[in-house]
Amino acid sequence: MKVLKFGGTSVGSPERIEQLLPIIRSQAADKHLVVLSAVSGTTNDLVKLSELYESKDIDAAYKHIDVLYEKYKKFVNELFKTEKGISEALAFIDKIFDLFYQFKNKNFTPDAERIILAQGEIISTTLFHLHLKEKEISSVLLSALDFMLIDEDKEPDIDFIRKHAGLEIVKYPEETLFITQGYICRNAQGEIDNLQRGGSDYTASLLGAALQADEIQIWTDIDGFHNNDPRYVQNTRSIARLSFDEAAELSYFGAKILHPQSVFPARKYNVPVRLLDTMNPGAAGTLISGETTNQKQIVAIAAKDGITAIRIQSSRMLMAYGFLRKVFEVFERYRTPIDMITTSEVAVSLTIDQTDYLSEIVRELEVFSAVETDNEQSIICIVGDFRKENHGYATIVSEAVKHIPIRMISYGGSENNISLLVPSVYKIEALRSLHNRLF
Repeated sequence: MKVLKFGGTSVGSPERIEQLLPIIRSQAADKHLVVLSAVSGTTNDLVKLSELYESKDIDAAYKHIDVLYEKYKKFVNELFKTEKGISEALAFIDKIFDLFYQFKNKNFTPDAERIILAQGEIISTTLFHLHLKEKEISSVLLSALDFMLIDEDKEPDIDFIRKHAGLEIVKYPEETLFITQGYICRNAQGEIDNLQRGGSDYTASLLGAALQADEIQIWTDIDGFHNNDPRYVQNTRSIARLSFDEAAELSYFGAKILHPQSVFPARKYNVPVRLLDTMNPGAAGTLISGETTNQKQIVAIAAKDGITAIRIQSSRMLMAYGFLRKVFEVFERYRTPIDMITTSEVAVSLTIDQTDYLSEIVRELEVFSAVETDNEQSIICIVGDFRKENHGYATIVSEAVKHIPIRMISYGGSENNISLLVPSVYKIEALRSLHNRLF
């Protein structure tokens, strides 16, 4: 079995949906499990609808629903070619939009919002299933709500997923093509929930790992990981092979092609992940696996924006133990992860990208230290083989950015990256300078 995930742009128009079947058929496997995101733009529309309901602006909510309904009616009339196909698809769309209207008289809760957001993937998968049906191509539409489960800590229950997804598939021993939703799941209370933004990648990885697939394929609108950000840097190239660790570093530190969490289930169960381009299906893309293939090389550069740096200084830290524990406990209480950290005798500098509780964190830290914060920072991550026996890479990197103010440097915490923190206004210049020097 191969698991194939197609993102929002890959199902973003009737023309794109019509291209999916040839791609699926080109992937040799005894069975295919296709995971779809919502049609491009739909999740944003549903978030907007939820906000309107929450603010009790019912007239605006209804107008928003009407606009989205007309968009999908047009979508259906362009995708389906027969009267029967159009009729069946429109009947399904009507059912979904009737649901949207029903929230008018309800107390709008987070549960209601999650129900609304789930409809994006339900729409895309059902329309694709009906599209295949119109073409007289057999497929099975599976509801992800029957087997995708997160626990009370919002972590996926891989054993539950393995058991129940497997049970759904074995119900249809003669079928070779299965379709399901990305992103959506149930929580520990049995309510409709989701895996957060980028969750369709995560769904595909979890299912591929749970079912021990031959390969997980992530189809998007770029031909794999590039060695730099093509939006800002010219003459980038795709990377043929990456290790799981290298891919995890790149995706976490800014490469948008793959959701960061998606690497971990595949790595744990050693299922290779291949990144491919729906606009150019013949391109080789990037293969991510457990093999180390880029020894003694610098592989790629990525950047992560929206970073806040926090400097914590206290004379109590000098020759003391327990100070770092006190610092980390503050961040733990507010469930705020730390990206980078550097220390000296009397100070700690660290970075975060979640600032919901920044004022509370600073207030608690100021009880035992002096605190400074810098917003609008960017982490530049250089990924490659940085094992201690390899020499000279730190010098090459530092020379490339010697004209740029560096707020922090992290080197040695990982064998796969060097991270630099720079003011965001210098991000593009740093990416280009590093690219010119390294590649």
